[in-house]
Amino acid sequence: MANNAPGKHYRKGITLIEAVQKFGDDAAAEAWFVERRWPDGIRCVQCDSMRIHTRKANPKRKTSVYHCNDCKKDFTVKTGTIMHDSRLPLSKWAMAFYLFSTNLKGVSSMKLHRDLGITQKSAWHLAHRIRETWEDATEKFAGEVEVDETYVGGKEGNKHAKDKLRAGRGTVGKTAVAGMKERDTNKVRAQVVQVTNKETLQGFVVDNTTEDTIIYTDEARAYSGLPRRHAPVKHSVGEYVRQQAHTNGMESFWSMLKRGFTGTYHQMSPKHLHRYIDEFEGRHNARPLDTEDQMAGLVRGANGKLLRYEDLISE
Repeated sequence: MANNAPGKHYRKGITLIEAVQKFGDDAAAEAWFVERRWPDGIRCVQCDSMRIHTRKANPKRKTSVYHCNDCKKDFTVKTGTIMHDSRLPLSKWAMAFYLFSTNLKGVSSMKLHRDLGITQKSAWHLAHRIRETWEDATEKFAGEVEVDETYVGGKEGNKHAKDKLRAGRGTVGKTAVAGMKERDTNKVRAQVVQVTNKETLQGFVVDNTTEDTIIYTDEARAYSGLPRRHAPVKHSVGEYVRQQAHTNGMESFWSMLKRGFTGTYHQMSPKHLHRYIDEFEGRHNARPLDTEDQMAGLVRGANGKLLRYEDLISE
């Protein structure tokens, strides 16, 4: 394909028609999940034994049941994952994974409700469980790293009178999010923060970067004295790029997040904002991969991450 082709043209995608053909059948979807979860053969989710046999088929069961000959436990491909105890068929789970992987600005619960033929309540729970699957980042960033912060929330002027805080404008009523982008890999990392003071922002930088990292920020006082090589740009006087010093890459990520906020979700509650941040971070970092590899990453990330509806709505 031509080098000037739009987007990440080198990736192998899956069309909507191909996705329906590939995952629309429950048996085919289950086979896909089994292969992605256990590429080297089915293992017991309790004792990791490979001495497994499949229970005799039962027409009432939608998913195959496996029995471990060592610990005598039964399990399915859903057991111990975000799909644990879910009554939704695996074909709908697979299509949801596909939709979340291919829609850069996210998928609303109303859209999932209509596309998958499930209730909006189930779609909302499903969406938050998928957000749990993006793998937790542990490695520290190095090289040249851009650091910036933003605020997420509705404008005071657009709120109903009963919801207005009447404490000013700007960042009032919004939640702060700190983020960084590693230029060499194009990966981002972001997290919700309670305040944007020196201790919080510098702690975020130190915890997520190596000592020899070069940090680019704006001129916010919170970054003064940062224990890293530091090159700020002065936005207040119209300086946005000075040689290699700029935060344009991180601001591009914020732009995508804000478009998802205003165009798809319309609201990201402070209670669940960290889940939405994980979604946009995870999808951004997986974008260089083929679509099926992105989906396989979600399957791997689903292990050991249970999120009950009761826990999701609890105070």
